[in-house]
Amino acid sequence: MKEFEGWIKEAKKIESPNFSHRSIESEISLIVIHGISLPPGMYGSENIDKFFLNKLNPAEHESFKEISNLKVSSHFLIERSGDLKQFVSIRHKAWHAGVSKFEDREECNDFSIGIELEGTDLTKYEISQYEKLIDLCNVLMQNYPLITKKRIVGHSDISPKRKTDPGRLFDWNYFKSKI
Repeated sequence: MKEFEGWIKEAKKIESPNFSHRSIESEISLIVIHGISLPPGMYGSENIDKFFLNKLNPAEHESFKEISNLKVSSHFLIERSGDLKQFVSIRHKAWHAGVSKFEDREECNDFSIGIELEGTDLTKYEISQYEKLIDLCNVLMQNYPLITKKRIVGHSDISPKRKTDPGRLFDWNYFKSKI
């Protein structure tokens, strides 16, 4: 896996309009792992893509009504199959973390890379997702040396009162033993 000008060559590139410019690219020092499924618990649709592209139709599912107007994105999505998609250049700030704080520094979007895993807090993630996540994190750690194992966290770690993802079934021990 290789990075080229903020994009991972092996990822399917789908450009989201939901990003802003980073003040200093060299400050990238955190990876935030998320879990997402749209509708909740359903996999294999393009609804996550539509969500990050501001094209989610609120009439398609009851749960879409309250989120269809949100402007959010992530740098990466790893689907259940292990397929990798990229929505925002690493050089830009994706809108994935929301109100957040890590080591007394707020606004984690400013200095982090967001990786979504297709899943829920109550579902085990697939081995293909772990394999892709491990490969991706290893590449990111090589290109951004401020990212260490200790600086790869869950959304729940930076927004503990608001978020629970990637969930208690995410195998942190296995994942961290492979990076």
